[in-house]
Amino acid sequence: MSKIKPSQGAAYARIMGVGGYRPTRVVPNEVILETIDSSDEWIRSRSGIATRHWASEEETVAAMSVEASGKAIADAGITPDQIGAVIVSTVSHFKQTPAIATEIAHKIGAGKPAAFDISAGCAGFGYGLTLAKGMIVEGSAEYVLVIGVERLSDLTDKEDRATAFLFGDGAGAVVVGPSKVPAIGPTVWGSEGDKSETIKQTVAWDEFHAERPEKFPAITQEGQAVFRWAVFEMAKVAQQALDAAGIAPGDLDVFIPHQANMRIIDSMVKTLKLPENVTVARDVETTGNTSAASIPLAMERLLATGQAKSGDTALVIGFGAGLVYAATVVTLP
Repeated sequence: MSKIKPSQGAAYARIMGVGGYRPTRVVPNEVILETIDSSDEWIRSRSGIATRHWASEEETVAAMSVEASGKAIADAGITPDQIGAVIVSTVSHFKQTPAIATEIAHKIGAGKPAAFDISAGCAGFGYGLTLAKGMIVEGSAEYVLVIGVERLSDLTDKEDRATAFLFGDGAGAVVVGPSKVPAIGPTVWGSEGDKSETIKQTVAWDEFHAERPEKFPAITQEGQAVFRWAVFEMAKVAQQALDAAGIAPGDLDVFIPHQANMRIIDSMVKTLKLPENVTVARDVETTGNTSAASIPLAMERLLATGQAKSGDTALVIGFGAGLVYAATVVTLP
């Protein structure tokens, strides 16, 4: 017979607060057109993007995360020292070790929480949210800070006509805590490693040397393949998440997909047959694709502008490099 004491956590978990940070510099398409042969009309028609934010030297991954985290903690109504774990999803923190989560935890005054980074691309927020939920229900933390943060301007090939206009910078954070009722549904997540070359970094870090003439590593993707996969396969995953949560499309209040491309968002809405009364996040128009940060940033903006309200039922889905994905239904804070 086991002598190990069983874990004791909360019955359920919920998102308690959300915060975001967008760099001060707003970059319109006209700036992108300085280095690629295209037009504002073409960029808008292909992606729906009009502007994006690019970080300054001072707006580091850590600095943006600290700003977003402070807002999320205040919104949750707790103090930083109550945070028991910090999870950071990012692909643009260039040190393999130590994890940027430890620096962020220290700077926000969280004490000595568990702190680690994850790499799940544009699905990273969903992965972090799922881990946080498990920690709270299992009892290893009472409150978990989940951060999605990117400085993708550092990984953008500004001469690549296919991707130069896509990416932006920013940080989004949520505090996940205990709940007496279900407020984060089952996660439908997974990967399709046979498509790992569809979105990738052009050069591995161990193949890049600053003294050599190669371009700095950047993100590249097979646009049409990604579009087809996102529209058709991710709509199925989104439906599976609704089914797992016992939620019909008509019961939804809000849809917050990864902000990859306006055409992908609109196609998913159509494929899912979402009713017109469902509020759809389209933050990509002014923020661009911020990978792991896109869902919490879009969530914060919907709540701040009144397009969504506390207690609304929202479907969130992230998908990207790997190819990986994660979808779940949540109650908004």
